[in-house]
Amino acid sequence: MEILDYLLHIDMYLEQFLITYHHWFYVILFCLIFIETGIVVMPFLPGDSLLFATGMLAASFPNQVNIYFVLILLFIAAVLGDTTNYSIGKVLGLKLIRQEVFGKRIIQDKDITKTESFFEKYGPKTIVIARFVPIVRTLAPFVAGISKMHYATFIKFNIIGGFIWVLGLTLAGYFLGNIPIVKDNFEIMVFVIIIFSLLPIGIEWIKTKFKQQ
Repeated sequence: MEILDYLLHIDMYLEQFLITYHHWFYVILFCLIFIETGIVVMPFLPGDSLLFATGMLAASFPNQVNIYFVLILLFIAAVLGDTTNYSIGKVLGLKLIRQEVFGKRIIQDKDITKTESFFEKYGPKTIVIARFVPIVRTLAPFVAGISKMHYATFIKFNIIGGFIWVLGLTLAGYFLGNIPIVKDNFEIMVFVIIIFSLLPIGIEWIKTKFKQQ
């Protein structure tokens, strides 16, 4: 329940971080995005809503939160996170999959299977598409590392995906966040973001169906 409350009210949590920690706020943002994308056992952090809420905060407090600095900082965090995750998969992948804590797998087989099915359908484009899909976002670079995807291919799609994800969601929050209906109904916006995050999958699925026909 605490995680759900954090997800639905992350805008208020971020504002409290800004008031309490001032310039350390940037460090907190960087760490949250880096950890979600870079640490394979942390797939539950709310990256999409975090980016949107950060954009809202930058619009509400322009003298305290520099939108340009935030965009660059979080883009770097996203790219470095996926790169770290890829490296973990390449070096420790199979060992980490089998690792158990208190009798339970650290990484669930069903999540790995779901991610692998993405790679089967979309190939390297999975690195881009997965940016918008919770859990798969964290596991896609890890699975890419296990499968020894060529690094040049990985880093290209990593940069493209990180750019679209960070700029798209953060600027959406920046330009829409001060609209009263959006600002006063952030919980609803979280669900809207989740729906929109599924659009890339839907578009790719439709394109695949047309090609088959």
